[in-house]
Amino acid sequence: MSDASTQTKFSNPAPLGLAGFALTTWLLSMINAGWFSADGMGLVLACALAYGGTAQAIAGVMELPRGNTFGATAFLSYGAFWWSFALFVLFLHDKVPAAFVGWYLCLWGVFTFYMWLGTFRAPRALQLIFLALWITFFLLAAGEWTGMAGLHQTGGYMGLLTAIFAFYLSAAEIVNDSQQRTVLPIG
Repeated sequence: MSDASTQTKFSNPAPLGLAGFALTTWLLSMINAGWFSADGMGLVLACALAYGGTAQAIAGVMELPRGNTFGATAFLSYGAFWWSFALFVLFLHDKVPAAFVGWYLCLWGVFTFYMWLGTFRAPRALQLIFLALWITFFLLAAGEWTGMAGLHQTGGYMGLLTAIFAFYLSAAEIVNDSQQRTVLPIG
């Protein structure tokens, strides 16, 4: 028997998951955009495993008791993306044809596209993250398929924009909750 006074309140894991996603995406996208060489990839991989991968997976598991299927699916999936990306770069990068890497990125774009469709009743800030991300994946996939550096670089810039949107929503969730009012609007 429970009443409103004894119900457990679960904390919101979205700011954690969004921050892990944003920071790791920003680091990788700086390389993709050409701001830094691949020499910085080691730091991206460390972040991908520790923050982008693990923290997002934790956030995804935290979404389950809240009954948030979308949040659980998004955070667990993109956490797994970062783990798979790190494992790929560490162990398989020189052994996989570019066209197959293009398919990997394209299929993440397909997943992200239908997740974007699932945001249409969500705040605009979340819609923008998923919109920018599916475009990022498709640009990066096209860059792998065609070998055109410009597509890869444009994908890097879209990734930077995606990270900005994710950082903003993470910050808004934290600031608005701590202030108990809307300081940073999310639409």
